[in-house]
Amino acid sequence: MRLHASRRTRYLTLAAPAAVLGTLAGTLVAAPASADAAPPLRPVERLSGASVRSLPAQTAPASYTVQPGDTVSGIAQRFGLSTGDVLAWNGLTVRSVIYPGQSLALAGAAAPAAAPAPAPAAAIVHTVVSGDTVYAIAQKYGTTVDAVLAANGLARDSIIYPGQALAVSGAAAPAAVPPAPVTAPAAPATGQTHTVVAGDTLFGIAQKYGTTTQTLFAANGLSAASIIYPGQTILVAAQAAAPAPAAAANPPLTATLDAEQAANAALIISIGRQLGISDRGIATALATGMVESWLRNLDWGDRDSLGLFQQRPSTGWGTAEQIRDADRSIRVFYGGPGDPNGSATRGLLDIAGWESLGFGAAAQAVQISAFPDRYGQWEAQAYQWLALHG
Repeated sequence: MRLHASRRTRYLTLAAPAAVLGTLAGTLVAAPASADAAPPLRPVERLSGASVRSLPAQTAPASYTVQPGDTVSGIAQRFGLSTGDVLAWNGLTVRSVIYPGQSLALAGAAAPAAAPAPAPAAAIVHTVVSGDTVYAIAQKYGTTVDAVLAANGLARDSIIYPGQALAVSGAAAPAAVPPAPVTAPAAPATGQTHTVVAGDTLFGIAQKYGTTTQTLFAANGLSAASIIYPGQTILVAAQAAAPAPAAAANPPLTATLDAEQAANAALIISIGRQLGISDRGIATALATGMVESWLRNLDWGDRDSLGLFQQRPSTGWGTAEQIRDADRSIRVFYGGPGDPNGSATRGLLDIAGWESLGFGAAAQAVQISAFPDRYGQWEAQAYQWLALHG
């Protein structure tokens, strides 16, 4: 009995697969005749170097509004387009930055102008001003940095700029159109150029090449509000067709003196009159004092420089106390037979032919400054102070 039960169990176990096999056999018999002619399946082989392009999931519209997180290549792939075509249709390059709310053309027509989306009524929007940081904005509105970044589609390495609108509560902020970077004009063959790298500033570039930010602005059609970007070429030196007048590079400067400055100006004039100094010499002293200390008797300066004329104890102009003595420091600047320092230092009267030198050159001969052109900018104003306080 046990043996028969075992055999029955085995037969029952085989019965189910047999039924399934019968069904499959019936299905195979019912298949169309063409199925017999189908070649046997085998793995798909891809030729080395061949590119496979997937069909677009969506039909490309005429234009597309950029969403947070979008990239040009991602948009192109989504609609089965070439990244190069999308860049070309919209006047972009591989270095261009797109931003939420921007409208991109996805056909050969030119891209329509981006229209900022209005912020929802419930949202609070902060307009970025110079000096703002995301952290400071978050603190001001009692929120967090992460919340501000998320609400505006920003990352921790994103750059905010003056005029940009940031949502600090509620829905996303309207997409402010960033100022378009100004491409520097092509440098002449004899000009020296600098290619901007990440972290560069116009001030830093000017310092590196021994020029000024104003010169860079003029040479490149930029302004103080301009944004430079990596890869941009900046003209830092060029051979002009004709030298520009000195006044164009160093325009005259003016200032109205406060009580402290006026008192120091009057003392410079009074001592100059006592010593028989000409008006030109007194005006030179006034301009020098303005450049060096704003006509203030400073107790600080570059390295150990002090006083009205930023004279240095380490170079023999006197002790710190002597230099801070305004009367003495003025007489030392004028120099000559009555110089309190004697021959240890050289004042204006000790410069042979100083009156035949240019106004700024005479001051520079005494001061030996790193910025000799600054004295001449105060020449006209110095004569006005001489007339007013003399």
